[in-house]
Amino acid sequence: MNGIEKQPDAWQPLEEAVPADLFRVEVRAWAARIGVEPGEIHIRPMKRKWASCSSRGRLTFDIGLLRQPAYQRAEVIVHELLHLKLPNHGPLFRALMQAYLSGKETPIYPNHGAASHFPMQDTP
Repeated sequence: MNGIEKQPDAWQPLEEAVPADLFRVEVRAWAARIGVEPGEIHIRPMKRKWASCSSRGRLTFDIGLLRQPAYQRAEVIVHELLHLKLPNHGPLFRALMQAYLSGKETPIYPNHGAASHFPMQDTP
């Protein structure tokens, strides 16, 4: 499967990089659309995945996600927010991912609903 590799020194076009405060607004907007309320939203360096969701509703996102295109941020955000409703990656989870992200560009991990749990890799 293809993904995105973290490249901290890589140049990113300004229109693709977002400040942390704007990213949090993006997360809250998606949360309102999905009908969930995250307990906390944290942004920090993560070594092996884009994001995680605790059983208490704490969302943690990798800081490198702020340098990814909007459709990739949306996929990871929606994925983690859906875990506030569904703890697994079953058929309902995948269907909701597809419903919320329909019309978006190609997903990072098109064959799996667990985009944020996969290691970051190079895209083609």
